[in-house]
Amino acid sequence: MPASQVSNIPEWAKHALWYQIFPERFRNGDPTNDPTIESVEGAYPHDVTSPWQIHPWTSDWYELQPYEKLNGKDIWFNLQRRRYGGDLQGIIDKLDYLQELGINALYLNPVFTSPSSHKYDGATYHHIDPHFGPDPAGDKLMIQQEIPDDPTTWVWTSADKLMLTLIAEVHRRGMHIIFDGVFNHVGIMHWAFRDVVEKGRESKFRKWFVIYSYPNAEKNRDLDYRSWWGVHELPEWREDKNGTVAGPRQYIFDITRRWMDPNGDGNPAYGIDGWRLDVAAEVKHEFWKDWRTHVKTINPDAYLVAEIIDPIPVLQPYLQGDEFDAVMNYNFTFAVDEFFIRTKGRATVKEFDARLRELREAFPADVTYVMQNLLDSHDSDRIGSHIVNRNLGSYRKWANHHNLSKAKNPDYITQKPDAHVLQIHKLAAIFQMTYVGAPMIYYGDEAGMWGANDPCCRKPMVWDDLTYDNEVFLPDQTIREQPDSVSVNHDLLAFYKKLIHIRNSYPALQTGDFQTLLTDDENDCYVFSRTLQQQVVIIIINNAETIRDIALSVIKGQSYDVLNNIEYSATETLEINVKPKWAAILIRKIDI
Repeated sequence: MPASQVSNIPEWAKHALWYQIFPERFRNGDPTNDPTIESVEGAYPHDVTSPWQIHPWTSDWYELQPYEKLNGKDIWFNLQRRRYGGDLQGIIDKLDYLQELGINALYLNPVFTSPSSHKYDGATYHHIDPHFGPDPAGDKLMIQQEIPDDPTTWVWTSADKLMLTLIAEVHRRGMHIIFDGVFNHVGIMHWAFRDVVEKGRESKFRKWFVIYSYPNAEKNRDLDYRSWWGVHELPEWREDKNGTVAGPRQYIFDITRRWMDPNGDGNPAYGIDGWRLDVAAEVKHEFWKDWRTHVKTINPDAYLVAEIIDPIPVLQPYLQGDEFDAVMNYNFTFAVDEFFIRTKGRATVKEFDARLRELREAFPADVTYVMQNLLDSHDSDRIGSHIVNRNLGSYRKWANHHNLSKAKNPDYITQKPDAHVLQIHKLAAIFQMTYVGAPMIYYGDEAGMWGANDPCCRKPMVWDDLTYDNEVFLPDQTIREQPDSVSVNHDLLAFYKKLIHIRNSYPALQTGDFQTLLTDDENDCYVFSRTLQQQVVIIIINNAETIRDIALSVIKGQSYDVLNNIEYSATETLEINVKPKWAAILIRKIDI
């Protein structure tokens, strides 16, 4: 790996084991704060007149409930109207679960006030959504008393305070937490945009946006403005040569300080530990450089990770130490797909190793160690379903695959992953947990959740204390030949706990050097080591469908396979037998 060229990359992020939470679907900890039909006004599909209720958490995903059938719309319309009531109390209630799993870093999808379930259409950045907290009605009254562009008038609502409690509980457990920063655009319910809608040319916020034309009744013309990829619900902030213009820039800087230093005393211990930046490539470099300086001034140990799903040359300018610490490592995801998952056009062992080397050598070494290595996310089909549909287009062709992997595609298979699929899932996870970088788990993958791309990857989390309806309905509303049962996969969960424990137990798997030891195309076997000082971990991967006997001269003396609980002793060459689609993780006996 190249020598480090980056300053202010937090050391803790090299040891992070990330867990991504989509708050509205994780856990309903407080049913008294559930969203209301009024709270979804402004969100697609813009229906606040049809019958509506909080959707049953444990219901069959593709089954239209009685209240939904009354609007006469299809499943895709109704999936977007659904709210399940996940909230901050639900996350707090399950921190013990996450700690027991071995998680030490949380990434929360957007939590700020918004009418949608995903909340990428923010109505504000300086308040947590009232329906995530204990007193939505009271919070909304408090917010109405503010002057939103004057931070001196901002209040701390009950939802804001509960978020500070969540942050404190996370920190008490030795974990870190980051927010999703959506700084390219807002929603049509955002207070500044609403002012433009109401006052037109007289709005003092009109220059915060790019307005093409104002409403004109005589010309039958509506407000026209620049929005993210033409999505009407997402008006973009205006940019100049320095990036986001002064008004929204100052607002972003102000809310950054609010959530990173909530006490306002210069002590970041009570605030969040960093940010994940949505569609970061759509904001100019100049803004990110200034914003990084602002963030690191508040907390030099903060972690900044960008969502940029592009080839290496596009990523490199963002990762030179003056913008982001890392990106969500979708190039890692693509490489894993091409080697472990695909069967058509699958990468050879040597090709896989070369793609990994290219990724490692493309960035400063410190960057490589803090990249978020994910198998899936809220923007992809879940890993289990991805394996079921493993040859459905190229994953690297992101935009094309994004559509192919939706359940609207009649060729997409929505069935529950079977035992063979789960075996491939496990092998991919073994690699994820032993490779260079910070692994990230999308909520529920450890429990065996499955689903097509957005919105079906955002099902309510499965919990042991809830009883779920079988998945009987298909997307086209026909009935499955065989119902799919929905519950926690305890075997997979136990596997994840063991695998995470292994990663957390051996520092070499977190910050150790990487070395390729074997690329055997004929037998589909890959062997590599992670070394830190005197600790050497050797990972042996059998990606074949048959048992492989592998001989290694690099391990002499006693070693222990911590994955399979087998002890070995070798004087010259270690001969090891590895099951199909499986691995071994060898540790020198002295290090156990």
